[in-house]
Amino acid sequence: MQSFDFSTELIPGLPDELGLECLTRLPHTAHRLASRVCHQWRDLLHSQDFYYHRKKLGYNQKVASLVQAISGGIVNGPKIQGELPSYGVAVFESVNRCWYKLPPVPKDPNGLPLFCQLASCEGKLVVVGGWNPVSYDPVTDVLIYDFTAQQWRQGKDMPSKRSFFAMGVCSDRVYIAGGHDENKALRTAWVYDLRNDEWTRLGELSRERDECEGVVIREHEFWVVSGYGTESQGQFDGSADVYVFNSGQWRVAEGAWEPDWAGLDPVVRVGARGITLGDRVLVTGSEYQGGPHGFYMVEIKGGQTGKLKKLNVPDEFSGLVLSGCCVEI
Repeated sequence: MQSFDFSTELIPGLPDELGLECLTRLPHTAHRLASRVCHQWRDLLHSQDFYYHRKKLGYNQKVASLVQAISGGIVNGPKIQGELPSYGVAVFESVNRCWYKLPPVPKDPNGLPLFCQLASCEGKLVVVGGWNPVSYDPVTDVLIYDFTAQQWRQGKDMPSKRSFFAMGVCSDRVYIAGGHDENKALRTAWVYDLRNDEWTRLGELSRERDECEGVVIREHEFWVVSGYGTESQGQFDGSADVYVFNSGQWRVAEGAWEPDWAGLDPVVRVGARGITLGDRVLVTGSEYQGGPHGFYMVEIKGGQTGKLKKLNVPDEFSGLVLSGCCVEI
């Protein structure tokens, strides 16, 4: 925190080092209220320096953010029989097993885009793309939730409409590739700079990749795995396109993915999804098509994965998870 200039004492009567230590230990749920105490506290709590200071000392918390159906067509609204659900974000804090909903996006009374993708950058939740929940048309939306301010803001739209694409995060940048527009599978790739609110093109993949998966490996490479082309609907390819951050070049990795349904626990055989929360993984899924959705925790010790342990989840958070990610706040 050497780059932050304290013009007055953070807490009257205490050295700045102790005042900073006190604010660093505040739980993230208290940051919004604490930021109203004075301009200096607000600037500190909202700064990226403070975020990384808390992260370095181990006071940040990893939570799961999940896109789920919210009853009643309007987020947080009453359930109406026969009406399609809207979609919002549920948050699970694994340390205290607490669940809560994020507030709805002010400009979207019909909820988040269907099949939107989630990513996390510097303690913020980034929601990208998907379908308009009313017309089912692909969208270019970028929505950002700030956990400190506890409010949504609009990011710069994607350069083109896109859904079912690969996404990954490295530092303060969100990488997207492949997916589908209104008519066809895509092979274009872009990177979104969260701090500068800008999109930059990353060239093209070796082939079209609809319904591909994205993963960042050791902050060195962005892998765009599997997917299929416009003319090969549903025939998933086993290769991957790999973007190397240092060189800015793409390469192809053959045989990167093979389906292995036998190794999947039968209780999450359908719609399985996993979100890593430190040394634990939140796993969701169903035993059969149309079956109840289960939530489980798995501990990872010494590189070994333990057994699924079922979680007791409040009814309002027990539905299908369409997308999710870990946010460190």
